[in-house]
Amino acid sequence: MRNSWLRHHKRSPAFTIRQAREALSQKIDRYFLQRFPPRALKIGGFILFTFVSTLLLGGEFLRARTENYREGDVVRSTVISPADISAIDARETERRRAAAIEAVRPVWRYEPARAAGAQKFRAAWQDLQRQAATQPNAEQGEPVWTGEGDGRVARIIIAHRFDPEILNDLLRLLREANDGYVYDDREADNLRPEIRLVDGRTGAQSIISTNQTPLKSLSMARQTLRARLNLRLKDWPTEERDAIFGALAPLLAPTLIFDAQTTEAARREAAASVPPATITLKRNQVIAREGDTVTEHMLAQFEAVQNYGAAQRRPHHFIGLFLVIAALYWIAWKFTEKRSSTASLSLSLERAFMLLALSVIVETILMRVGFTVADSIASQSLRPPTNDPTLWSFAIPFASAALLVALLVDTQLAFITGLITALFAGLLAPNGMLMTFYALTSSAAAIYGIHRYRERQSVTLAGLFAGAVNALMALAVILAAQQPLTLNSALLAAGCGIAGGLLTTIFTSGGLPINESLFGILTDVKLLELSNADLPILSQLAMRAPGTNQHSHAVSQLAEDACRAIGANALLARIGALYHDIGKLAAPEMFVENQTGENPHDHLPPERSARILIHHVSYGLKLAKEIGLPKQIADFIPQHHGTRTLHFFLRKAQAQAAPGQSVDESQFRYPGPKPQSKEAAVMMLADSCEAAVRSLARPDPENISAIVSRIFDAVVSDGQLDECDLSLRELTKIREAMTNSLIAIYHPRVDYPGFNPPEEPPHSPSERERRGASYAGPAEVPISKGGEVEDEAISRRSD
Repeated sequence: MRNSWLRHHKRSPAFTIRQAREALSQKIDRYFLQRFPPRALKIGGFILFTFVSTLLLGGEFLRARTENYREGDVVRSTVISPADISAIDARETERRRAAAIEAVRPVWRYEPARAAGAQKFRAAWQDLQRQAATQPNAEQGEPVWTGEGDGRVARIIIAHRFDPEILNDLLRLLREANDGYVYDDREADNLRPEIRLVDGRTGAQSIISTNQTPLKSLSMARQTLRARLNLRLKDWPTEERDAIFGALAPLLAPTLIFDAQTTEAARREAAASVPPATITLKRNQVIAREGDTVTEHMLAQFEAVQNYGAAQRRPHHFIGLFLVIAALYWIAWKFTEKRSSTASLSLSLERAFMLLALSVIVETILMRVGFTVADSIASQSLRPPTNDPTLWSFAIPFASAALLVALLVDTQLAFITGLITALFAGLLAPNGMLMTFYALTSSAAAIYGIHRYRERQSVTLAGLFAGAVNALMALAVILAAQQPLTLNSALLAAGCGIAGGLLTTIFTSGGLPINESLFGILTDVKLLELSNADLPILSQLAMRAPGTNQHSHAVSQLAEDACRAIGANALLARIGALYHDIGKLAAPEMFVENQTGENPHDHLPPERSARILIHHVSYGLKLAKEIGLPKQIADFIPQHHGTRTLHFFLRKAQAQAAPGQSVDESQFRYPGPKPQSKEAAVMMLADSCEAAVRSLARPDPENISAIVSRIFDAVVSDGQLDECDLSLRELTKIREAMTNSLIAIYHPRVDYPGFNPPEEPPHSPSERERRGASYAGPAEVPISKGGEVEDEAISRRSD
């Protein structure tokens, strides 16, 4: 029945996230924390953060930003050689090799023996003549032409009675057409003004000029043959001339053959013989100045610098960069260590440094992506100012990491975070130092632009303030870089700066809930959300235990005022007070503030009463776990009682014990622990003071001051504050603040004639008495040795 009301309420998403975080923590503890000593884990984590940061920055440092330059572009920033560099000019080397290859003369082979068409035609003619001699009758079959062409050739030759003069003229025309250097039309692309000619008969080589030496293509030879054939056989019918040409044309063959294999070998040899062109640069040599026009030679020098940074100096560069980043992280660690010893942080030392380092790494990723996008956008434009990547880089959210740490942990740690990210921005940016100042100013504006993270819109306000500062700093960077400040460039720079502030808001807002859950950080916004009276646990407390609810609100006011007096977290104490007694929901009627009439403990043995009262602590912790209450709030539940004993119930049990029977004191002692923080100590004091003053019949300033001093002395003498870092001066301030607050709460009212309630008759129980016990003076209030008010132990039987 106790938990039935919880089943009707869906658990919040925070509970699921908390469970996931706890499961992850258990796995990490199982696989890492139990296998390695803490010191080794710290060193390993430090090296891991440094190594990841080095990888993110290693591809940019000492690298010339020249990949987006093209010939004819304007140099956006001066490029200087980082060291003595000697490199191969790949472009010039390829140009020289191409020229050497082009200078190689193609090799052609002269094969006059291929022009054997005349012999083939003569052989076919003679064969046809023999067939005609051996087959005089048509009955024995017609002679067959065995050469090129179709069957018409045989009939034409037979019709002209194998005229030897015609045969000689045809052979002469064929030899003349195939005479000289005849090449295949398909190999015409391999001809050059000069070619190397290899005689296929003797192997002799010579260089001939194609412009001076008569060369003819195979198609040209056929055209010559046809023209001369038509002239010689002009009296013949066209069909007969076409048939004879069809028999002669296929017999023409190229006598000049391109030797592709030999030519390719000669070209490879020529290319290999070309020495590579080199580029020589001296350290600090100016390669190109801002505003120069990019030439082909500049591009080669840019590439040499880029290759030098990417290959030859890579090991040295990474080692040096690793040591530099390690030094920065070591400074951040020592600062975090110093800060945690002088201020109360919401995280442990290790967790605070881990949040700082992770924020820096994520910010570095954002910056690297941002600079890449800025370069890409600028490369797409050819007109100023949109072709300047520096202007676009003003939109990078440099302040996201610093603002996140400021909202979750501390402004001083946030400034260290902003300083490191600004230095990393200088390594990534082309104009390093100016961009470092810009990023640092943006981070400082975001950090100190808000005071406390009390509402979600605080992030938006911080981003807008950072955006306004970014706009001014962007104009300052342009002027400092001696770049032309035109209206368009000013508007673009200011707009990108404002966009950087808005992006800072977006990325910080997205990172806040993730890091709140991942590191278990309790922010002011989360605390304010927990103060919502409509939350199921608080609404149930108001309905089922109204006295406890009123007591919790009164204690929250006292604790807040006292914490504010000593500079502690007043909001944490106020919200912790609202939840410190939720365990009383298990049996609200067993606590005096919820009782009307008789005291139920009058009918119970003291051991049972003590067990019921102490149980509200363990039950409260159980409820806190079920509803996903943050640990910082749940800690108030056991610590506001500490390890004090229920003194009056213990004495009652001892009095009722049989002679010689001992009473186990541990049954009457709260499990603890003692207050571990200033806020928990203030809660313990406020809880007892409010309960004691509420039980006074006449809470005037003298009685309030006396009972507050009595409770403070009891708590201190019982050693309940030994484990927190409260000083005597702070205890004095707390006592004065609580006394003043209680006097203000219980100040006397002014009587208004005609509006005063009628006086209660004598011997009638007052409202204070009906709601519980009431005592005439501070000395009568049942306060234990530990400063606990034990109203429940006082009998109110009407005898």
